[in-house]
Amino acid sequence: MKHTLLSQVPAEQRSAHLPWCEWSAAALVDAYARQAVSPVTVLESVLERMASWEPHLHATWAADADAARQGAQASAQRWQRGEPAGALDGVPVTVKENIASRGTPLPLGCAATELVAATADAPPMARLREAGAVLLAKTTMPDLGMLSSGLSSFHALTRNPWRLSLGPGGSSSGAAAAAAAGYGPLHLGTDIGGSIRLPAGWCGVVGFKPSLGRVPIHPPYAGRVAGPLTRCVADAALALQVLSAPDDRDTMSLPWQPLDWCDLPAEADLRGRRLGLMLDAGWGLPVQASVRQAIEEAARRFERAGAEVVPIPPFMTRSMIDGMDAFWRMRAWLDLSAWPMQRQARVLPFIAEWARGGARLSGEAVFRGYSQMGAMREAAVAATRPFDALISPTAAIPAFAAELPCPTDDPAQPFEHIAFTLAFNMSEQPAISLNAGHTEDGLPIGLQIVGRRHDDLGVLRLARMWELLAPAPRAWPQPPAAAGRAAAAPSR
Repeated sequence: MKHTLLSQVPAEQRSAHLPWCEWSAAALVDAYARQAVSPVTVLESVLERMASWEPHLHATWAADADAARQGAQASAQRWQRGEPAGALDGVPVTVKENIASRGTPLPLGCAATELVAATADAPPMARLREAGAVLLAKTTMPDLGMLSSGLSSFHALTRNPWRLSLGPGGSSSGAAAAAAAGYGPLHLGTDIGGSIRLPAGWCGVVGFKPSLGRVPIHPPYAGRVAGPLTRCVADAALALQVLSAPDDRDTMSLPWQPLDWCDLPAEADLRGRRLGLMLDAGWGLPVQASVRQAIEEAARRFERAGAEVVPIPPFMTRSMIDGMDAFWRMRAWLDLSAWPMQRQARVLPFIAEWARGGARLSGEAVFRGYSQMGAMREAAVAATRPFDALISPTAAIPAFAAELPCPTDDPAQPFEHIAFTLAFNMSEQPAISLNAGHTEDGLPIGLQIVGRRHDDLGVLRLARMWELLAPAPRAWPQPPAAAGRAAAAPSR
C-alpha cells in the first residue's frame, strides 16, 4: 500500500487497547498488512458493537451479517496472499440507504416508497466494493432526505449515541450515529444542504462534503454530493482516495485528478494562512453562547498556530432562503402529487404539509426560487475569495430532541438550522465538520471549515491541522449497560 496514514491517526484512535470496532481504517489496513489481525476478527467486533447499540439507536437498515462475513473472509484470504483488492480491503463500512447497492431496495426513509431492489451499484458503492470494503448495512435517513433529523415514516426513530433523547441530525442520520457509536471506521453519507456536516457536528465526528462532482454519484443533482463520516481526518482522506475515482455515469462529475489524498500535515503550521471567521450567517437560528464560545476558541487556536483570522459579515439574505424553499417545495410536491393518494398518506405528515406548499406556487415564483442557487453561489464564492478558507459553526445549536423533524418544528420555517451549511452546496465548495468541543452538559459542537472551489485536499489538510490544535477529545459514548446481545437486524 502506498499510504496507510497511520501516523496521521490521532493516538487515541489507534491504541492497541481499543476494541477492534473502534480502530481507524488506516490502522486496520496497517494491521491487516502486518497480519496482526484478520478482517474476520474485526468484523465480529463490529457486529457485537452493533448488537449492543442498535436496539437503542436504530441507525441501520438491511443489515446482512452473513454477507458481511463472506466479504470479510474473502478479504482475509486476499491479505494472506499479499494481494489486497484496494486501499480499503477488509475495512467495515456502512452506506446511506439512498446510495444504491445491487440487490437492495432504496426506501429513502419513507413508507410511501415502493421497495424495488436496485439492479446496480451507484458509483460510490461500486468504488467501495472494488477496494475490498466490507458492507455491514445501509444506514437510515428521514423521509426523502428532507429533514436534519432521524425522524422517518419508514424506520424506527434514529437517536444520538451521546444522548438517546436527542437526534443525530440528518439526513445522513444513521451514518453519523453509527460513526459515533463505533460501527466500524467508515460511513458514507450524502449532502445537499448540510446532510453530512450537520449530523457530523451533532454526533462529534468528521463529516466531509467534497466539491460537487469530486465523488461521482448517480443520479447527480445540483448541490448533491456523497462523502465520508469518520472519527478522524485520515480516514476521510483514505476514503476520498477510493471514492474520487472516475465514473462517467455522473454527468456532473469533475475531471479526475491524481491528488495525493493521504498527504496530510504532521504539524499545525498556519503561518501565512488567512482565515475568514463567520459567526453570523445572516439568517436562521441565533448562535447559542456555548457554540459561539467554542468557535471563537477554535479561531484563537488557529491564530496561535500562525493564521490571520478575520471576522466576516453575513453574505446570505432572506430572499435567497425563501426562494430556495419555494424551489424545493415545488420539487417535492411534483414527486408526491404523482403518487396515488394511498401512497401520499404514508409520507411523514411534516414533509407532506411542507410539500403541499408547492401546489400554490406560480411558475414565476419557482423560477425566481431556482435563481437563488446562482445568487448563493456568487455570494459564497465572493465571501471566500480573500481567504484560504472560512471557519464557522456547523450549526447554531447543539443536538435537539429526537422526536422533532427540525428544531423549529414548523413546516413554514423548516430550514432555519442549515444557515451555515446550505450556501456551500450551492457554491459547490468543499467543506468539513469537525468536533470543536462540547457544551457544559457534554454535547458535541461542530466546527465547519470551508475551502475555495475544488480545493478538497486543502480542506482536509487544514482539518488535520485542527486535529493537532483541538482540545483533548472526550471518550466516545459506549452502549448502555443493559443493551442486549441479539444480532443486529433491520429496523422498520
